[in-house]
Amino acid sequence: MKLYKIVFINSMIMGTLISISSYSWLSMWMGLEINLLSIIPLFTNSKNIYSSESSLKYFITQAMASMILLMAVMMLLLNEEFISPQMNLWFTMMMNSALLTKMGAAPFHYWFPEVIEGLNWTNSFILLTWQKIAPMMLLMNMKINIQFITAIIITSLIISTISGFNQISLRKILAFSSINHIAWMLSSLMMSLSMWTIYFIVYTIINLNVISMFKLTNSYFINQINNMMNQNKMIKLSFMINFMSLGGLPPFLGFMPKWLVINWMTDNNLMTLTFIMIVTTLIMLFVYIRIMMSSMMLFLNEPKNINLKINQTKLILMNMISVPSLIVCTLIPSFM
Repeated sequence: MKLYKIVFINSMIMGTLISISSYSWLSMWMGLEINLLSIIPLFTNSKNIYSSESSLKYFITQAMASMILLMAVMMLLLNEEFISPQMNLWFTMMMNSALLTKMGAAPFHYWFPEVIEGLNWTNSFILLTWQKIAPMMLLMNMKINIQFITAIIITSLIISTISGFNQISLRKILAFSSINHIAWMLSSLMMSLSMWTIYFIVYTIINLNVISMFKLTNSYFINQINNMMNQNKMIKLSFMINFMSLGGLPPFLGFMPKWLVINWMTDNNLMTLTFIMIVTTLIMLFVYIRIMMSSMMLFLNEPKNINLKINQTKLILMNMISVPSLIVCTLIPSFM
């Protein structure tokens, strides 16, 4: 790894930590800006013009969201005699919208698939996971309007499910999958910080496995997956486990945090929202199964001369996390 990348990665991590550990809105905003200015050089690649385009799109979107956030904070810090309660509510919603834009939640998601399409898998992983931490934590520190957040959750679920169809790019599929998981994360955020932490850690682990597989096989589109999966049974098994887990299918690891969220929501009589979340997630699971279906059932011939050089031990270690999860998910009801 080049030296300048190590410097910018440290600066990116520091920006996020400043943001989530600050007591003032100015410090939080500064942390977001440090994080933004650090990640732009990481996204840019002189050998790939698409990465430069993606970094520019990302910068413009994040700068606009930061400007809206700062303006709303300044207006809220004015004396109450200048702002009516109705205006106070509008400015709070503006702050919420700016943070939701930063994390890529629908309907503020239009930049997200376009940006991720031009990035390599390492940068895509950073965008899908690490860049969500600061906006999510800042959103938790705010006074959340339940009706507004519920509307965002339903919109994210519906848009991600509809947009996931007819996609051939794996990066865009993961982007819409991320928007779907953002809805679940926002639901867990209404519950507690510990619940959100569990969900985010599980989501990060599954994403790490999936993206590592794509990077190992150098796959960016569905037709490449079909070719790669038919050259090795271990790759086929790994894809199946990770995608089922990403879709939240029991008894894999991804089901555990979703089960906890559903349990809390039913206890609080949020039946309609729970029903929408389950149905849209099942439809999203169809998108994942479509990726695996052709290679698992239609193309069963495997060549004798395997040209793909992949470390079998690395694949086994990557997927071992899903095996203990079968036991964990089984034991959870006994502890609840």
